[in-house]
Amino acid sequence: MTLKAILFDFSGVIINDENIHRQLINDLLIGENLRPSGDDYYNLCFGRCDRFCLKDILEKKGRVVSSDYLDRLSIKKAQDYRLMIEGMETIPLYETVIGFIRQMPEKCLHLALVTGASKDEVEFILDRAKIAEYFDVIVTGEDVKARQPQPDAYLLAMYKLNAKYPDLQLKPNNCLVIEDTPAGIEGAKKAQMQVVGITHTYPFHMLHRKADWCVDYLAELDLDLVSQVLARD
Repeated sequence: MTLKAILFDFSGVIINDENIHRQLINDLLIGENLRPSGDDYYNLCFGRCDRFCLKDILEKKGRVVSSDYLDRLSIKKAQDYRLMIEGMETIPLYETVIGFIRQMPEKCLHLALVTGASKDEVEFILDRAKIAEYFDVIVTGEDVKARQPQPDAYLLAMYKLNAKYPDLQLKPNNCLVIEDTPAGIEGAKKAQMQVVGITHTYPFHMLHRKADWCVDYLAELDLDLVSQVLARD
């Protein structure tokens, strides 16, 4: 099979913003007179959009959660995220990944972004980083309900690429996924896609057990070698 598309995770791969999300969710909970829990954030929010994350946390803490209530909190979280990023002198991007993305047009590969983050946050960061134009398809937390390690988001990205480019005839084994977490890697593998684990969030030994390739920096990835391996399948 031929390598035709690369699917990137967002938080932890393109931007180092997980601590920002955790702080903002905790601030929201404190504002609602609730005590934040690190375990709740990791179990209910990691890799998910704010709306589903907040719904599950609030219900776990005994709150009655209406759609209007979720709308209000989700909008505030998105506004606070934007304000925090705008107030930063430097956005915490992984610059080697940004450089890698900018090299992709010469490789004639299609790019998709697959993330549990909200669409507004993702588009804001991509515009600030000046890389929005490189992505043919974006799948966000609003597009799928299932969380990692379910494969839904990756399969939806493939479906959207095929819908946008009918001649592409993309299949899972034409795709390479860039992920930073064991759950994300597992989700991509369930989608029958090859995966590169990048050690931004977890150590090499934890990702190497699950991923097809593992790198500390994306510049280390040999796409020619990946293409050769896929061609043998």
